[in-house]
Amino acid sequence: MQTITLQALNDFEEWRKAARGLLQAGIAPEDVEWRDPASDAGLFGGDGEPPSGKQPVGSVPPAFIELARTAIANSDPERFALLYRLLWRLQADRSILEVSSDPDVTRLVRLASAVRRDSHKMKAFVRFRSIRDDTGLERFAAWFEPEHYCLEMTAPFFARRFAGMIWAIVTPYASAFWDGESLAFGPGGQKSDVPEDDAVEADWKTYFSSIFNPARLKVAMMKSEMPVKYWRNLPEAELIAPLIRGAREAEQDMIERVASLPPSRHVRQKAREDIRPEAESEIVSLADARAAVQGCRRCPLYEHATQAVFGEGPEHAQVMFVGEQPGDQEDLAGKPFVGPAGKVLDAAVEKVGINRSRVYVTNAVKHFKFEPRGKRRIHQKPDGGEITACRFWLNLEIEFVKPKVIVALGATAAQSLLGRTATISKLRGAPITMDDGTTLYVTNHPSYLLRIPDREKQALERAKFEADLVLVRDAITALEARH
Repeated sequence: MQTITLQALNDFEEWRKAARGLLQAGIAPEDVEWRDPASDAGLFGGDGEPPSGKQPVGSVPPAFIELARTAIANSDPERFALLYRLLWRLQADRSILEVSSDPDVTRLVRLASAVRRDSHKMKAFVRFRSIRDDTGLERFAAWFEPEHYCLEMTAPFFARRFAGMIWAIVTPYASAFWDGESLAFGPGGQKSDVPEDDAVEADWKTYFSSIFNPARLKVAMMKSEMPVKYWRNLPEAELIAPLIRGAREAEQDMIERVASLPPSRHVRQKAREDIRPEAESEIVSLADARAAVQGCRRCPLYEHATQAVFGEGPEHAQVMFVGEQPGDQEDLAGKPFVGPAGKVLDAAVEKVGINRSRVYVTNAVKHFKFEPRGKRRIHQKPDGGEITACRFWLNLEIEFVKPKVIVALGATAAQSLLGRTATISKLRGAPITMDDGTTLYVTNHPSYLLRIPDREKQALERAKFEADLVLVRDAITALEARH
């Protein structure tokens, strides 16, 4: 058994050097024990120097390097072993990362996602407090307790955001210090190293009270984006309970007064009077299609919807996301993916590193199909005829945008794009080459994640969804590299 003792908790270069030595010596993953400063066993190990050997070491996909650099900051004690196991397997098969169902790949994606999520929380919940020394120089300090070793990867964000301040962020495992010019890291500390309050805190509480939105707080907690564990470090957290109590009555009143029903049919028809159905023959651009779709009569769905909801995004986006149909909020706003499912999609896209501003989003069906139920409109799945009728508009979007990669979100979108009934479980995880050369990926619709009541299953499905988007991101990266 070869023991490797690492000096750092999250140093990718240190791990890579050791892993390369193991590969050159031909030592299999099951014959390696990894230790780091957090390992009790490491206190009794030898020097743990990596062996030397002469076996050749093959290259690995850039996607692995990117995932590994992030996942190594995870607090999972098995992270080093997982990375080496995948590295070993990649020497024989470089396509492993494309198999989203592979247990090692799934676990690596989860570790990296957890680190990125923790880094996001640090950006959201760090609160600096003012400290003045005897000379009157003002400095700032913050205490944060991350779940993973993500300070080093997150600190540059604060250096950019607060470049004019002198600040320190203290965590249990490490600290970061910015002197206005350079960033340095040192040992961890404890909460008592940071002052309890300062003069800025009162202003911050006033601001928080003015912008407080209980609905956003509820959503954030449901998404585990604002865990209660961080409340004790937020000066505004003590205001949450009374603000929620004061908002409940107003919230209930709003629910009773506001219905989601669209304007009357007469109002909708009046808005369409200037739009001629025959304008379809005059479509020569994406803008023409966006205007003409409001006069669409290809199926009966237009009769009850508020408006047609066309796609949005850059006119020549490299990637296009196609959903099923607009929902209640999209129908009223006239924009795709602005409701709860859209928020899930935005969060996942950001998490995996896809630039949302460079993505075109649309739906296979352009009108909202629903069943009225009191003041609410309940979503109904489009049928085959409606999907076929609306394929005219989706084909126009593809023709004008000319995306290199298309992502079908859900079975309806896949059916529209493939021209046949599609099963997500059979199609996800592998690229499909379309007749025009476009690469198609199939995954779940984000609304599916919102409907899963079991938290563990929801977390698993969310990880699979994000893993699918990682494949999309890598495909985009590969295209950009070729051009």
